[in-house]
Amino acid sequence: MNYEELGLKMGLEIHQQLNTEKKLFCPCKCELIAEKPDYKLLRYLRPTQSELGKIDRAAFEESRRKLEFIYESYDHETCLVESDDEPPHPLNKEALEIALTIASLLNMNVVDEFHTMRKQVIDGSNTGGFQRTGLIATDGHIETDHGKVVIENLCLEEDAARRIGEKKGKIIFRLDRLGIPLLEVTTDPSMKHPEQVRDVAYQLGQVLRSTKVKRGLGTIRQDLNISIAEGARVEIKGVQDLDTMPKMVENEVKRQIGLIEIRNELQERNAKVDENIHDVGRIFDKTESKIISSAISKGGQVLAIK
Repeated sequence: MNYEELGLKMGLEIHQQLNTEKKLFCPCKCELIAEKPDYKLLRYLRPTQSELGKIDRAAFEESRRKLEFIYESYDHETCLVESDDEPPHPLNKEALEIALTIASLLNMNVVDEFHTMRKQVIDGSNTGGFQRTGLIATDGHIETDHGKVVIENLCLEEDAARRIGEKKGKIIFRLDRLGIPLLEVTTDPSMKHPEQVRDVAYQLGQVLRSTKVKRGLGTIRQDLNISIAEGARVEIKGVQDLDTMPKMVENEVKRQIGLIEIRNELQERNAKVDENIHDVGRIFDKTESKIISSAISKGGQVLAIK
C-alpha cells in the first residue's frame, strides 16, 4: 500500500506509572495489594452544577443508570484522600522532578507554572468524579528514520482506581492504584508509516525507562490513533507489543479502505435511506430474543427503516 497516497496519519498516547515512594497527593505507597480488603465503600454518581451553573450532559445521562460503585479499601495501605473524604496533600515533588527530567530528554518546553486541574471522570474509576492532572511541558520532538515526530504534551496526573469486577448494576474498584503518579505523553499525528510508530514507541519507552518509572505488565499503557484521508480517526487502546504495531496499522488501513469502497458502491447505486419509519412488531410475535420479547410485553415497539 502507498501510505502517502492514502494520507495515513498516526499518533501515540502513552501513560506511564512512576516509581515514587508515595502517591501523587497522599502518603500511601504505590503498590498493588492482593490481600482481602478491610472494608468497602459504596458510592453513586451524582451530577452537580459547574461554576457556570450548568450540569454536564454526559454525567447526567450516566447518573440515570443508577450504577453502584463499590470501592475496596484497607486500614493502612489506603487513606481518606483516596476515598475523597480528605483534601489532597501537597503535590509529590519527587514525581514532579522525574517529569521535568523526562521533559528535558524529549526536548520539550517546560511551562512557567504547574497548575493542578480537574478532568471529569464518569465511569466510577475515581471516587471524586474527576482526575487531578497538570501540564508539565509542550512542543518536544524525537528523530526517526521517517522524519521528526512532535511530542505535543507531557502531563503529570493520578492513575485511576483498579477495576476488579462487575455484577448486575454494580462495579467493583480497588483503591490501591488510585493516585499512583502517572505521566501522559502525547505525540502529534505526524507519523506516516507503520514502522515509524514502532520506532517512536520504542524510543519513548527507552527515554521513560532511563528514569525512575515502574516496570511490568500494566505499568505502561499505549493507545494508537490511526486515520487515512477519506476515513475517520480510530483509537486502538492498550497496545502492549511493539512488534505488532505495524500489523495493527496495516489491518486498520485495510478496514477503512473497505468501508470507503462500500460507500463508493452505494453512491454509484444512488442508494438512499427511506425516511419512513415502519412498525414491524408483528414479525417478532414469536421471537426467542428475551430482550425484544420483554420490551414488547411492556408496551414497546419494534421499528425499522429501509
